[in-house]
Amino acid sequence: MSVFASLVERLADLLQPLFATTATAAAIVLFTMLVRLAVHPLSRASARGQKARTRIAPELAALRKKHAKNPERLRKAITELHAREKVSPFAGILPSLLQAPAFLLMYHLFSGDRMTGHTLLAAPLGDHWGDALSRGGVLGPEGRVYLVLFALVAAVATFTYRRTRAQLAAQPLDLGQPTPGAGAIAQVMPLLSFATLITVAVVPLAAALYVVTSTTWTAVERALLFRAPGAKEGPAPVATRA
Repeated sequence: MSVFASLVERLADLLQPLFATTATAAAIVLFTMLVRLAVHPLSRASARGQKARTRIAPELAALRKKHAKNPERLRKAITELHAREKVSPFAGILPSLLQAPAFLLMYHLFSGDRMTGHTLLAAPLGDHWGDALSRGGVLGPEGRVYLVLFALVAAVATFTYRRTRAQLAAQPLDLGQPTPGAGAIAQVMPLLSFATLITVAVVPLAAALYVVTSTTWTAVERALLFRAPGAKEGPAPVATRA
């Protein structure tokens, strides 16, 4: 953690001539982007896995229907399908899990006491939205900084919400077997993108900057990874928003 904190401080020193008192905030954004760039190969692997699962989804559905009364035959048929199509049953899942430690480390770094004394415009990076409200209200100098963050998060969440709904419409949620409540899950899943608004409201501003930057990166990254004509995307994983 101290190594990453030192790197952020060095970045802040380099950015000082350009950003003055907001250099640390700019360093957080830049450092988050560099971390996301470093794990981008994992994101590409995850996207390839999701595309592979989507490609064989119709065949999987047919096998489940054909062997509904014979679980052992179904497992064998699915294994053969994965082997024939060279698709791992965990394709797209493991790369996402491997990203989690890096994101968790960054979150803890920017939510700790190391950001005390640094500011983004009028808002201290170590304070929360509640502190900004108590000192100047929603439209106070600090409150306006949060309003900009909330507006950005809302725009990204709306973009992600629309994409997720379109993805679920094109490729319904497949939980592997008939599951009570699957329809409700499919309805709620797109709304999870707006949970970032709550996160920004309750974490220190430094951590909020990390969350906003990482979430925006995720939205843009997924749009680019699945931009190819004819490429369909499976349901978006809930975990990398943090």
